[in-house]
Amino acid sequence: MPPSFQRPMNPGEEQAVERLLQRAFTGSAEAQLVRKLRKSRQIAGEMVVPGEEGIVGYYALSRMVEPKGWLALAPVAIDPDWQGRGIGRRMVGMAAEWARLSQTMIVVLGDAPFYERAGFSAARAAKLTSAYPKEHLLLAGPGTDAPEKTLVYPSSFEGL
Repeated sequence: MPPSFQRPMNPGEEQAVERLLQRAFTGSAEAQLVRKLRKSRQIAGEMVVPGEEGIVGYYALSRMVEPKGWLALAPVAIDPDWQGRGIGRRMVGMAAEWARLSQTMIVVLGDAPFYERAGFSAARAAKLTSAYPKEHLLLAGPGTDAPEKTLVYPSSFEGL
């Protein structure tokens, strides 16, 4: 049976999300990032896709230090048993559409073709300055411009 629609993560689902992150990624860096973001209260929101046997999809939105009001999408995870079925693209696409409708800018670092299919733009991120590789930086939100901003990520991202 296909998973349900995405929804906000509920209290008590932290361990299920941690298990998903460990299954979806090699190592524990993403799970540690989420724990740090939660502890420092830098997370603006966490979304999950529930399935019959647990959480099959997850993403976190964190508050950027600069520019004020911007968010960072990270991490994004789909259970390996559910990858390749469009769940991740739909999740990220809904985040991109929410950014446009809510007038909120969201940056993401990742596979440019995947995120562009979901509504993010590498071209719009072209003038952003970041400590991370520019070829993996994308932007979603209102407008079509390419803003000239310097990105400062939450302290929890240090060392990644």
